[in-house]
Amino acid sequence: MSSPYPFSAAALLASALLLASTGNAAAGDAGWVASWTASPQPVWGPAFLFPSNVPAQLQDQTVRQVARVSLGGARLRVVLSNAYGDRPLHIGRATVAVSDADGAVVPGSVRELRFDGHPEARIAAGAPLRSDAVALPVPALGRVTVSLYLPAPSPITTFHWDGRQTGWIVAGDQTHAAVLDRSGGGSLSTTARPWLAGIEVDTADAAPAVAVIGDSITDGATASLDRDTRWPDLLAERLAPRGVAVINAGISGGRLLSDGMGSSALSRLPRDVLGQPGVRTVIVLIGINDIAWPGTAFEPTRPRPTLDALRDGYRQLVAQAHHQGVRVIGMTVAPFAGALPGTPLDNYYQPDKDALRLQLNDWIRLGGAFDAVIDADAVLRDPADPSRLLARYDSGDHLHPGDDGNRALADAVDLDLLLRAAEPVLSSSPHKD
Repeated sequence: MSSPYPFSAAALLASALLLASTGNAAAGDAGWVASWTASPQPVWGPAFLFPSNVPAQLQDQTVRQVARVSLGGARLRVVLSNAYGDRPLHIGRATVAVSDADGAVVPGSVRELRFDGHPEARIAAGAPLRSDAVALPVPALGRVTVSLYLPAPSPITTFHWDGRQTGWIVAGDQTHAAVLDRSGGGSLSTTARPWLAGIEVDTADAAPAVAVIGDSITDGATASLDRDTRWPDLLAERLAPRGVAVINAGISGGRLLSDGMGSSALSRLPRDVLGQPGVRTVIVLIGINDIAWPGTAFEPTRPRPTLDALRDGYRQLVAQAHHQGVRVIGMTVAPFAGALPGTPLDNYYQPDKDALRLQLNDWIRLGGAFDAVIDADAVLRDPADPSRLLARYDSGDHLHPGDDGNRALADAVDLDLLLRAAEPVLSSSPHKD
């Protein structure tokens, strides 16, 4: 039966979720799966085009963050990251709790996190740290609150910039507080995520996970704040009843080939996708910033990558994933005519850039590099003007889909085809041009 969705070769996907070996789970982690992630980024300086939305450092302060997991479990672990730190990070105390729909801590649910049995931890420069498992039952699509106390001067060098969720920084050690005291000096809110990189749950049955790696469209740059309406969030709502986790490895400003507001997708794939427990499929939606950043205020003199360079980059990404037994679904690049009007980036769109996007999309659809393709361009474009987003899917900046557009992207994934039993993962992809 033909599918109504713009999803090609989808019948090849099932072993990515049901049959293929994960190839990336550590020994003893068979029941654990990554249920939520926020890809670490280096904090930029004050001269950058966008504000960092975090103070330079914390001292004798607590940072509290809320996250919605995709799958639930009876136990969980929290992953912290000091990936871009140049010195050890001292965590004086940390807790995790169940949150309600508004992000408030459920009374009696606060649990202390321990690290190798200790309530304090030092995270080495450049490294992540996973907490010990803590018994705290969390349902699928449930929210949890993570609180970190920083007793010593702690420069914020590692964060996730655009969390789309309000967090708080408050005075003193308030890790065990059900309700924060925000009356003290230095209290502030932020949508950035300092140091919190992941939440893993023990599903007991080796549940599979789908990772989505991309740029601001995946990161949810214009999704409604505190509403979990990024398109991977909405895909998680569809997959949770099937027992499949979804993690978001999007970074606003992310690119396939080059670093920018974070490391390139090629360089961070092992950390943000292949190293995550349970990941058997990765969906890739990236490339627009590779095409459009050169010539803007971001990079006024940098040359644009060629089509060959972009194709080679995608092939390298696919090869990395296939080597770990992980399937790769490619997504075409969405239209962007008129993007970012009235901003310092109002030359983000140019007709010659769009010509390169169309060439790249033709190759993504027909080049045979991916195990399957989702045609995001076909989903989001205006049939009357295919260089533009359909108005009802446009957030208003003509680059990022709004909540309705995010729903359309999530709905474009045919779950029956995604989960149907199929052939084993390929060790390499055919290279058709």
